[in-house]
Amino acid sequence: MSAPLRVEGLRKRFPTPAEDLVVLDDVSFEVPAGGSLAIMGPSGSGKSTLLHILGTLERPSSGRVELGGEDPFALPAGQLAAFRGRRVGFVFQDHHLLPQLTALENVLVPLLPRGAATSEGEGRARALLARVGLENRLEHFPAELSGGERQRVAIARALVTQPMLLLCDEPTGNLDARSAAGVVDLFLEVHRQDGKALVLVTHSKEVAARFDRTAELRNGRLAAPGSA
Repeated sequence: MSAPLRVEGLRKRFPTPAEDLVVLDDVSFEVPAGGSLAIMGPSGSGKSTLLHILGTLERPSSGRVELGGEDPFALPAGQLAAFRGRRVGFVFQDHHLLPQLTALENVLVPLLPRGAATSEGEGRARALLARVGLENRLEHFPAELSGGERQRVAIARALVTQPMLLLCDEPTGNLDARSAAGVVDLFLEVHRQDGKALVLVTHSKEVAARFDRTAELRNGRLAAPGSA
């Protein structure tokens, strides 16, 4: 399988009065199309920083990220934002749904900057909401949905632009065990069927065990869980 996501020698340092704070140090890995990687590690280990770099929300200090064979950080700022909107979908611990919009309208939001909230885009949004089991909740507002339902809307929103890479930052952290299991089922089903690369950050060993590979971020480096 091809590897839509390649990371080589990634480093991230933040300057401090004493010395640079090293958050990521020589991180390298690949995720193939339809492949999944779960990243674990203690709070403050740099997991979210890594996801932000993969999603082009933050620039690395050095190293290279390739998505679909392209280095997004070589693009001008305007083109980088457009690249992110096309290629990357995000799901966070907090669903970040807009309370004044219905489930359907929330899913359509990522299409607005591209002028793509057309009948075709709406059809795709409706199909995605049906795919995550919410075909009867299209006109409901977030306050009228359960926590698991809101997170399923967030999954549909992340997929509506047909991204190549799906990034998930503790997406089950606010859910009960049953809802969390359902959300993970959705992630794994969708990314494999659609051939997307999936990278998820989690504290849950149970969630991580269901992914193709698991790595632990320690001292700025990725390693197999439990390795020295």
